[in-house]
Amino acid sequence: MDLQEGAFAELTVNKGHFAIVPGSPEESELIRRIESTDPAVMMPLPESNLPQLTPEEIAVFKQWIKEGAKYEKHWAFIAPVKSEVPEVKNDDLVKNEIDNFILRKIEKQGLKPNKAAPREILIKRAFADITGLAPTLPEIDKWANLSDKNWYNLLIDTLLQKPAYGEKMAILWMDLARYADSYGFQDDNIRSQWPWRDWVINAFNTNISYDKFLTYQIAGDLLPNATKETILATAFFRNHKYTEEGGVIDEEYRVSYNIDKTNPFGKAIMGVTIECAQCHDHKYDPFSQKDYYQLYAFFNESREIGYEGDVSQSTPAKNPKLFITEEDRENLMTYINAPDTNLLEVSVMGDTIVKKPTYILSWGSYDAPTNIQVKPTAIEAIMPFDTLVFPQNRLGLAEWTIDKNNPLTARVFVNFIWQEIFGKGLVKSSTDYGLQGSLPSHPELLDWLAVDFMEHNWDVKYLIKKMLTSNTYCQSGNVSNKQLEIDPENNYYSRAPRIRFKAEIVRDWVLSSGGLLNPEIGGPSVKPYQPKGVWESTTSGRGVLASYKQDHGPDLYRRGLYTIFKLTAPPPVLMIFDASSRDQCEGKRTSTNTPLQALSMLNDPQFWKPAVF
Repeated sequence: MDLQEGAFAELTVNKGHFAIVPGSPEESELIRRIESTDPAVMMPLPESNLPQLTPEEIAVFKQWIKEGAKYEKHWAFIAPVKSEVPEVKNDDLVKNEIDNFILRKIEKQGLKPNKAAPREILIKRAFADITGLAPTLPEIDKWANLSDKNWYNLLIDTLLQKPAYGEKMAILWMDLARYADSYGFQDDNIRSQWPWRDWVINAFNTNISYDKFLTYQIAGDLLPNATKETILATAFFRNHKYTEEGGVIDEEYRVSYNIDKTNPFGKAIMGVTIECAQCHDHKYDPFSQKDYYQLYAFFNESREIGYEGDVSQSTPAKNPKLFITEEDRENLMTYINAPDTNLLEVSVMGDTIVKKPTYILSWGSYDAPTNIQVKPTAIEAIMPFDTLVFPQNRLGLAEWTIDKNNPLTARVFVNFIWQEIFGKGLVKSSTDYGLQGSLPSHPELLDWLAVDFMEHNWDVKYLIKKMLTSNTYCQSGNVSNKQLEIDPENNYYSRAPRIRFKAEIVRDWVLSSGGLLNPEIGGPSVKPYQPKGVWESTTSGRGVLASYKQDHGPDLYRRGLYTIFKLTAPPPVLMIFDASSRDQCEGKRTSTNTPLQALSMLNDPQFWKPAVF
């Protein structure tokens, strides 16, 4: 049914019958079965325990068939179009275009948006969503008593200029990039990818346009005017696990590393589950195994190898690596917070001079290459990869990614930002825009925002301000019985959402509220309070991270973003509050409510110390 040729073909069992006869609902077997009450033929079958279609849904099918049963590409693979901003009855409730789209659906449901939240609530909410830190009492007094009618816009502009904004934004990107401070296998020793984290924070704070932000991370080393900074950005793809075990099969891990570059590209940047096609054609989306290995081929040209021979000495970075000198930090990379003058090493991207051929791997196995050779090509079902326009290397992949005709790049990022601010995306499945993903709750709004974002030069701060200055955002979070009855999940946004803080922000909010927060930006990860024995129980007893040696002084009170992340033993308090395990690319965290969370708040020194400070 998902393909036109199958839906229009003669049925193999009931000869002379067709699932769909364009223009003739009455002759279409599909309509007969979804309208039937006979258990032998009705769809869905009773034993499936699926709900029957409603009369309204059946009417849609009939109308579609009557009009010719035209098949189109999946909505997410069609480039977004900026539709006309809809008119609404209560235009006095409109602060910007977002409200027009939201109000239209609210009015259709017979609901009304809430009144504006009190000024003190808006101040606290804006601080939380932009900086992740609690406002101080003087800050609350200042903004609560400001007589300027434009006070709220001034507040948003001020907060977007705070360095804490970049730190708050970086949390999402660390999850997507599966950032960690260790290698993840065997002794799980320490590595020094943190200068890349400093780059990400700085990129958000200096408001690098999102198209450049992606280009640098995908192919910063291949740019004609590549610098150490653009090369450092490519560490995005080198945050995967790395083995330091002697005697491993080099090709096995080399392939594994390249797979762990391909999959995050699909999930974090394109919002598709391309990893499903590693072993076979995707079961639901139009991605063949060939498509997967054509994408994989971009990363198969990396100089990275499975392991580096001498494993007796762990190194802070693996080849290809970037060396950052003190001079670099004083001139080009002033945002890197290095505690000493030592030479820094970071794992980055770098291609071989002689291109390595790529073959489709049978069932994805490193030792079972087929005789089918493929060339680097982006996912054709999303947007054709014209080799006359895009070079067949990672720079070409970057150009294809940020092309304004690419239907996914802007949509996916806009949706991530909406998810950060409103608690869930306009597309709930924020890393799966395929056929098994969620339909957008407000498709026209999603597309309008995506196109508007690109029209404004991929300006991230502009996008965030657009959302935060909407009436949809500024309304109160009060819930009426009618709202609960008609819209219990707040899918129509007739009230402000109530969102759980991310694990890192729980820590940040407590420390900033208690006046203990160390506001230092960037630098190596730190070791705050942690229960005894957590690391020791998961290690062989070798390496820098064999045992946990707690820091003291100001380092105890750094933001949660800087808490050291060992892959085999993630920070227990962060995990209790649903942080990502950083084992793989993750674009949406779970939200749980457990007794351990309450116990942590009561017993962990990082939570009770600020209360008595």
